[in-house]
Amino acid sequence: MAGVFCLVMVALVVTLVIKARPAFAHFGFGFLTGTTWDPVHAKYGALPFIIGTLETTAIAMVLAIPVGLGTALFLVHAVHPRLRAPLSTAVELLAAVPSVVYGLWALLVVAPWARTIIEPALASITGSKGPFSGPQLGIGLLLAGLVLFVMVLPTMVAISRDVIASVPGEEVEGAYALGATRWQVLWRVVLPSARVGLLGAVTLSMGRALGETIAVTMVIGNSTAIAHSLFAPAATLSSVIANQFTEATEPFHLSSLIALGVVLLAVSVVVNAAARLLVHSVGRQSSASVALV
Repeated sequence: MAGVFCLVMVALVVTLVIKARPAFAHFGFGFLTGTTWDPVHAKYGALPFIIGTLETTAIAMVLAIPVGLGTALFLVHAVHPRLRAPLSTAVELLAAVPSVVYGLWALLVVAPWARTIIEPALASITGSKGPFSGPQLGIGLLLAGLVLFVMVLPTMVAISRDVIASVPGEEVEGAYALGATRWQVLWRVVLPSARVGLLGAVTLSMGRALGETIAVTMVIGNSTAIAHSLFAPAATLSSVIANQFTEATEPFHLSSLIALGVVLLAVSVVVNAAARLLVHSVGRQSSASVALV
């Protein structure tokens, strides 16, 4: 079965690369650095979509990491044991909600809030310049990042909760016995002991944020230009593919969309490889610390 899985993955990658070859051969490295996406004149540049993908993922992770870790710590070490199971189940059920439902909810409910409450409050911080400048439309990079934050939060909380719960109780009880406060126990005992697993939770959550399509497509605004504000409409690699694939009749257009899929796959592989190296490095540091002790 492992061999079949590897063959399927290799076939997938090879097929995508072959289909995307005309675009890469025609535009060269300029496909990755170009900022113009114009199917009418057969000019294709992926840079705005690469930036949009990374920006929406960054917004989601900046919010998901503290909220997810805090929720996981609360579920394991603060909530009453009778409430732990129902609350954990409620959080996990959020992962079962279809992405199109999240998109509808964000478009119909969150977007008006963002336009009238969230964006004016953020704009008052930086004024007419900076990341919170420009027209306050409700839809755009910020709303897409918020939707991704809600979507990756269940994954972040579920994995972090299991990792934190696996920290040996002797270490926690020993810290309390030495007079440590709950905050000191969580900050100096629990989180350091669970940091390798927590990095894994961040990696998996980031992977989902990078590839999310439908919900982001519904709320990001789908502009092919580089967004110079978090309020501005933008697009991601996956949202462009979803929007234009059925209308791509010109050969270079279709090949360029498939090339965007190859770029998205490469970005996901690079991010996950970097995260794995970080996890391996942290794991070796932890092992060395235990050995010295």
